[in-house]
Amino acid sequence: MRRHNRTALLRRLHVDGPCTRASLATELGLNRSTIKALVDGLAESGVVEERVPRMRTGAGRPSLLVLPQPHAAVVLAVDIRVEQVAIALVGLGGEMLGRNSWNLRGKARQPDEVITHVIESTRVLAEELDVRMVGAGISVPGVVRRSDGFVHEAPNLQWRDIPLGDRLGGVLGVPIRVGNDAEIAALAEHLRGAARGSLDAVYVSADIGVGGGVISDGAALRGTAGYVGELGHMVINPAGRACYCGSRGCWETEVGEVALCRALDLPEGSPRGAVVAELRALSARPERVADRLGEFTEWLILGLVNIVNAFSPELVVLGDLFTVLPAPLVARVGAEVSRRSLVSRAIGGTRILASTMGADVKLIGAAELAFEPALGLV
Repeated sequence: MRRHNRTALLRRLHVDGPCTRASLATELGLNRSTIKALVDGLAESGVVEERVPRMRTGAGRPSLLVLPQPHAAVVLAVDIRVEQVAIALVGLGGEMLGRNSWNLRGKARQPDEVITHVIESTRVLAEELDVRMVGAGISVPGVVRRSDGFVHEAPNLQWRDIPLGDRLGGVLGVPIRVGNDAEIAALAEHLRGAARGSLDAVYVSADIGVGGGVISDGAALRGTAGYVGELGHMVINPAGRACYCGSRGCWETEVGEVALCRALDLPEGSPRGAVVAELRALSARPERVADRLGEFTEWLILGLVNIVNAFSPELVVLGDLFTVLPAPLVARVGAEVSRRSLVSRAIGGTRILASTMGADVKLIGAAELAFEPALGLV
């Protein structure tokens, strides 16, 4: 019971930040003597410290704030993308202590090269910061078995059957957790982003492919063996384009990066920066949005209606390239999804929001994936 209470207290401080002992007692439903014993023990171990708040209100002696100490527990976060890898060492409380990134081209995209570079860069970063890791979380754009971090398939990386978790864990010597990138981004949004406080939410992102993560009743929906969230391969147009997965008319063939290039009259394979620049230019001319992105918008609405009807979320968070879509388009999508979805009408409407977490969303989510078991070991 003591370990359970200790972990709950650390999770509260890690996710929600500093607070007083009295607030901890109220929020965790524990008596003050229990909170005192827990905080005193953690303070003696250097995991937390107590400090007078900078901003004082009212008369009398202010209550001390209990603050997590970032260096007391540090995890490695890795975000593997098709064109880039980013790593960060993240401390208790969510502070990024240091980071590094590099581009993937040619042979550098091969699994052996990526794994070797991650290990070498992590060692250098850990030595520079003089920290010891207690775990690692890895984000991969593919189908991942959560039990052991086995990457069944990451098609845009051309990876198949890679024991990523075992290989990294064997060398780094810490517990490794590997997850699908969209599922990990959903975790970040749920704990620190637009879906914070929401019990039911869906994260949908457009990169080269389209992925999704589902939060159901406050927890990640993971499915059998951890395989869930391939929303981009929901078939919405049986007469549509062939998809690399072997099917035809998958949602990502109509709303992914290649589909956006078509809608914007850009050559297929245009640099990401060109797509973003064109979308931002279009945002400055809202009267042209319907004309240029009308068909794209309809496919986006159709897919989201199916998602809302299937999962009944309070909100849908749009990520990656979807965050650059013109505001009038997102507003229309939200209104149409609420109008066309039976579930959305029943629950009084489903909010559709663009993520504001930026490019670090998957790094943040990977860190939180690592902290899930690590907080019980601090």
